[in-house]
Amino acid sequence: MTYQTHIAQLTSLIADQNGTWDAISPESVARMRLQNRFATGLDIARYTAAIMRKDMAGYDADPANYTQSLGCWHGFIAQQKMISIKKHFGTTDRRYLYLSGWMVAAMRSEFGPLPDQSMHEKTSVPALIEELYTFLRQADARELGMMFREVDAARAAGNAIEEQRLLNAIENHQTHVVPIIADIDAGFGNAEATYLLARKMIEAGACALQIENQVSDEKQCGHQDGKVTVPHEDFLAKVRACRYAFLELGVEDGIIVTRTDSLGAGLTKQIAVSKEPGDLGDQYNSYLDCEEIDPTTARNGDVILNRDGKLLRPKRLPSNLFQFRAGTGEDRCVMDCIASLQNGADLLWIETEKPHIEQIAGMVDRIREVVPNAKLVYNNSPSFNWTLNFRQQVFDAWSAEGKDVSTYDRARLMSVDYDGTTLADEADERIRTFQADSAKRAGIFHHLITLPTYHTAALSTDNLAKEYFGDAGMLGYVKGVQRKEIREGIACVKHQNMSGSDLGDDHKEYFAGEAALKAGGAHNTMNQFAA
Repeated sequence: MTYQTHIAQLTSLIADQNGTWDAISPESVARMRLQNRFATGLDIARYTAAIMRKDMAGYDADPANYTQSLGCWHGFIAQQKMISIKKHFGTTDRRYLYLSGWMVAAMRSEFGPLPDQSMHEKTSVPALIEELYTFLRQADARELGMMFREVDAARAAGNAIEEQRLLNAIENHQTHVVPIIADIDAGFGNAEATYLLARKMIEAGACALQIENQVSDEKQCGHQDGKVTVPHEDFLAKVRACRYAFLELGVEDGIIVTRTDSLGAGLTKQIAVSKEPGDLGDQYNSYLDCEEIDPTTARNGDVILNRDGKLLRPKRLPSNLFQFRAGTGEDRCVMDCIASLQNGADLLWIETEKPHIEQIAGMVDRIREVVPNAKLVYNNSPSFNWTLNFRQQVFDAWSAEGKDVSTYDRARLMSVDYDGTTLADEADERIRTFQADSAKRAGIFHHLITLPTYHTAALSTDNLAKEYFGDAGMLGYVKGVQRKEIREGIACVKHQNMSGSDLGDDHKEYFAGEAALKAGGAHNTMNQFAA
C-alpha cells in the first residue's frame, strides 16, 4: 500500500467508529505503518530471500553483479553499516549482512569469550539475527521520520513542490533491511537439533543459512587445525533439515549455503556407509589413508574395508579418528560441493587457507563440469595476511616471468621496508580487484569478510584510548572522533536522534497532541549539530 492509500483506508476506518476515534490522525498511523513495514521476522525472511534469488539470477547473467557483506556482531554495527551504504552509494542493492558464528562465540556468549567451536548457546544466534533486524527497522523509522518532518515543514511554508518531492521520495523509500547470511555452524547437534535451530533463525528473519560439514561436537574454526568432517549422508540430512524448516515456515525461496572444510580437514570421525561401489559412501571412504593387510595379521578391534578384493585397514589415531590421505583435500572439496548441489544446496562455500584466485577457480571449474551454474560464497577472511599473501603472489609471478626480484626477500615481504615499492603497489592493486576478478574467474557470487567489525572496534578503541588517556586529553576525542563525525556526516553524531528521541517525540505528539512533553526543544544540546 502507498502512503496515500494507507491514509485513505485509515480515514474510512476511523470514520466508521462513530466519533470515538476522531482524535486518531489517519496520516500519523500511516506514517507509523510505513516506518514498520515488516510485522514479523518471517516477513523479513520472505522479502530478503526474494532479493537473494534475484541477485543470484543477476550474477548468472553477468558476474560483475556479485554481492558483498560485512560480518556484524551487534545491531548498532549493522545499522550504521547500512546507513553508511545508503549515504555513500544511494542504494543497498547487492549489499548484505553476514552473521559470523565466530563473533557470536567470541562476543555474544554468556560464558564470555569463547573459541569458534560451537560451545556458545545456540539461542544466541537467532537472538542476534532478531537484534540486527530490530536495529535495521529502527533505521527505516528514523529516516522516514525525518522525511515526515520535512513534509510538515514544507506544508507549513506553503511549498507544494517540495512537499510533492518529499512524498515521492517516501513512496520510493528503500529499506535498510537486507539479506542476512547466517552461520549455523555444523548444526549444533544431530539433524533434529539443526532443524530446531534453523526454525528459530528463520523466524528471526534469516533467509540464508550457512552450514558446514564438520563434526558438530568437534567443530573448529575453518582457519585452525584439527578439523574433522562427516560422511556426506550425515551432512545431507542436516541440509534437508534446513530445507524442511524453510518450507514449513513458508519461506520457499530460502537459501542454503553448504560449506566444505575438506581442504584443511585431514580427519573423519566415521567411516561412511556404502551400499554399492561408487556411491557417495564409497567415494568418501576411498580417500581414507589405508594399508593393505592379510587377514591373519588383523588386530583386535581393527576396522577393515573390502575394496576390489583387497582388505584394507584405515589408519586410526589414538583419538579414534580416521585419517585421510595427504593431498586429497581438493578432490574431497569438489566431491563435497557436487554432492551438496545435487541434494538441495543453493550456494557453496569452500574454506581455503589463502586467497588465491586460481586455486579457487581450479576447484570451481571441476564442479561446474557437473553443475554448470555452481556459485560460491567466499570468506575474504581476516585470518589471511592479505598483504603478505599478495606480495608473495606477485613475487612468484615475477619470478616465473623472469623478472629481477633480487632486491626482495620473499620471506620478509610483509616488512614496512617494502611499502611503496613497485611490487607492493602491484600487490595492492590485485587486492583491490580481488573480488571483481574472482567473481568473474572463480564463480564467486558473494564476497564477505567474517570478522571486520571485530577488528575495527578494536582499532578505533585503541586509537581513542591512546589519545584520550595521553597528552591529547579531550582533544583526542574531539579531533579523532567528534570532529570527524561532523565533517563526514556520520549519523550518530546526533546520538539522541540515532537512539530514537525524535521518534519518541513524534509519537508523544500523536498520542497527546499539544500536551506532549517533548525532548527536542530549544534547549536540546543536539541542536548544536544542526549545521
